[in-house]
Amino acid sequence: QVQLVESGGGLVQAGGSLRLSCLASGRTFSSYAMGWFRQAPGKEREFVATITTSGGTTLYGHSVKGRFTISRDSAKNTVYLQMNSLKPEDTAVYYCTAKDTWGSPVAAGAYNYWGQGTQVTVSS
Repeated sequence: QVQLVESGGGLVQAGGSLRLSCLASGRTFSSYAMGWFRQAPGKEREFVATITTSGGTTLYGHSVKGRFTISRDSAKNTVYLQMNSLKPEDTAVYYCTAKDTWGSPVAAGAYNYWGQGTQVTVSS
């Protein structure tokens, strides 16, 4: 079992930056691939980014590639999402996720642990 707590969300103007953090507690952090998903009102949950257990490989959703960066710090049991050049369409609740399954890293169903989410609002 692992518990995930996100922080760092808030209100920012278009073009600005935010860094989300996700603190993991419970079982060994390094055993889990970590990811971020987001969900805007009235829309389906969308894959944002994922990082492997070692941190050596990352993958991004098409809409955030080149603007967002996922990273992890095993010493702090924390995964980060650095978001730059934010756009109003990035407005959503952002969820931190963890998985120790063989499922696709871009599929929400592959992740067996989820945080409560943190709101990110980008004003135009």
